[in-house]
Amino acid sequence: MTQAVGEAQARFGEQVFEWPAAGRAGRPALVTQVGRSFQAAHPEVPVLLDHGRHLVVDLSGVPAPRRAEAAEHADWRVEPLPLGTVVVGRPVAAARAVDDDVAALLSDLSAESFDASLAFLTGLPTRHSWSTGFREAVEWVCTRLTDAGLAVTRHSITVGSGSSTNVLADLPGTADADRGVVLVTAHLDSVNLAGGPSAPAPGADDNGSGSAGALELGRVLAGRTWLHDLRVILFGGEEQGLHGSRQYVAALPPEERARIRAVLNLDMVGSLNTAAPAVLLEGAPLSQGLIDDLAAAAATYTGLAVETSLRPFASDHVPFIDAGIPAVLTIEGADSANGNIHSDRDVLATVTTELAVEILRMNTAALAGWLQPAGRGQKSRAEGSSVPLRTA
Repeated sequence: MTQAVGEAQARFGEQVFEWPAAGRAGRPALVTQVGRSFQAAHPEVPVLLDHGRHLVVDLSGVPAPRRAEAAEHADWRVEPLPLGTVVVGRPVAAARAVDDDVAALLSDLSAESFDASLAFLTGLPTRHSWSTGFREAVEWVCTRLTDAGLAVTRHSITVGSGSSTNVLADLPGTADADRGVVLVTAHLDSVNLAGGPSAPAPGADDNGSGSAGALELGRVLAGRTWLHDLRVILFGGEEQGLHGSRQYVAALPPEERARIRAVLNLDMVGSLNTAAPAVLLEGAPLSQGLIDDLAAAAATYTGLAVETSLRPFASDHVPFIDAGIPAVLTIEGADSANGNIHSDRDVLATVTTELAVEILRMNTAALAGWLQPAGRGQKSRAEGSSVPLRTA
């Protein structure tokens, strides 16, 4: 269902911003931020509407040099507010018929397995992309993925003046023709911005939760046979500027880009910031089919409240979207309420396993549609899925 919005309005879920606001001139700006990064750096900028990851701010009284400084930063983006649009949607997705095979697949998800992965990752002093801790994490996740039955390779990447690693794990599909590939991605690194590369950075929610989630999805999906290939990728260098995902996408041959049916990115899926469990699905117009499938999966198999955004920012789905590849970020609702990320406070106790498992249930159900079970025969579209085959 499309939510109504007037020409002088912008909608953010259940919140509606209307311009002109009383006593204000100029034009409002839209901020997309990681955590509370923009507000922490610019407390002098008036906030007209706060929707967490998205803000409406008034820059009219800010001197031009300060406005330029505010607009340029890796952790936030400032742009004119697009009036007459839905910036954050609150879709009312209809539940689909429960698929018995999907329900059985969801029963294989294990909170204990997720917790074990998360405990190991957060137990390392830091997973900064250059660190010994990151290399230990790489060794550990390679073992976990290999034990699950996936074929693991490592790709070296550059991160500033240093080097790091992307981990790739593959499960081949069975289709003889038109065989695509579905990617599950997360960044393995963590960071302590104030303390520097050697400071404690447990990175429990950001992004131990996404990495543990990707491992759990790989484990469960590897227990079935699919028509299309599955590839799980754990990226390095995300916190320093999406280095792992940018270099991965840049190196893809055209025929491999064309084979990608869907990219599902997990980044911060474990902090319960709202009274009810919630998730934001963020992509671009080319991701709409993926978003629709995820929203329907949430309605069918979970109790998640779903919001959506078509303004991708600051995570590993962005390089894929920039290359014309359908990708979507799944991230906890109201993620900016988590003030612990990028610090030594992002510890295991801040993660709510029940929320992460709910998001993994949604993800698993959608992935089953995109991968297509091998026993059901090849179709041009997966049952219950909006994603068509992509061919070169």
